[in-house]
Amino acid sequence: MPFKTRLENLKKIFGGCETTKRSVKDQDTSDSKPSSGKGSNAFDGTPSDPPPAYEPTSRTSCLDPRGISPAPNTTGVTSAEDEYAFLSTFDTIFLIDDSGSMAGRSWQEVRKALSAITPLCTMHDPDGIDVYFLNHRSSAVGSGVQAPGGYFQIRDAHQVHELFESVHPCGSTPTGTRLHSVLKPYVSHISRRSGNLDSIKPVNIIVITDGCPSDDPEAIIVQHARKLDQIEAPPHQVGIQFFQVGNEPEATKALRELDDDLAEQGIRDMVDTATWNSTTSDNSRALTADGILKVVLGAVVRRLDRKSTHGSPQGRRY
Repeated sequence: MPFKTRLENLKKIFGGCETTKRSVKDQDTSDSKPSSGKGSNAFDGTPSDPPPAYEPTSRTSCLDPRGISPAPNTTGVTSAEDEYAFLSTFDTIFLIDDSGSMAGRSWQEVRKALSAITPLCTMHDPDGIDVYFLNHRSSAVGSGVQAPGGYFQIRDAHQVHELFESVHPCGSTPTGTRLHSVLKPYVSHISRRSGNLDSIKPVNIIVITDGCPSDDPEAIIVQHARKLDQIEAPPHQVGIQFFQVGNEPEATKALRELDDDLAEQGIRDMVDTATWNSTTSDNSRALTADGILKVVLGAVVRRLDRKSTHGSPQGRRY
């Protein structure tokens, strides 16, 4: 199917969706911990150790709750005009590894990529993005569809810069535990409204990590995938994309094993992995905003083309 036709299908499918985001006042960073040391089209370019330059921008430090708001309008968007029109039809959530091994170069690399992605997301969705960390929690209580402890409605690079300055990598890598806390309120919400799923905006959860999980994300993903299958949610309702930052071989192995193991579970296609590959990349390769969005776009288009959530190969490895 031509890409332009896919985008037209996006308009038809999501013309009346609602957004599930709401803002949270006084998102706190006071519990930050001291830092500790420690092949894919998503990886391109050379990272720079110093943080990127940030221009001062107007921002709202305490965002007012707005409740449910209508989905953005994508009328008139074509593939030639806007490569990332899909961002207007999905809520975008980032889950960032803040374990001790992320300190230093990897932390700056993720901050740089997120600083570039955030304005693109905001151009298509005024709510911006939501950001969670594996270990750090804000004081935000969340909402009926949002997990507590996140940072909501992040809209520009300046906010990303301040966020990464206030959170310090420390601790282990509880990927499964934190993924469960993010997925649970959303999946519970759509389960209660299973008779009207077309009105609920789908989500993409982008997980960026540099190491092996210290728990079992596979079991969590299988649990929620089966719930989505039970209520016959569309294939695109929830997408999870794992990206490796850095070139740690054990992290590469862990993500590939996750991809392979999920393929054997007979569940819906909702996971993609992008890992560092020593045959196509080297130590100078970096995670980039463009690379991340291209992988997410490919996953979205593939799932929109699916007519069934069953009997399909699991995910795609990049």
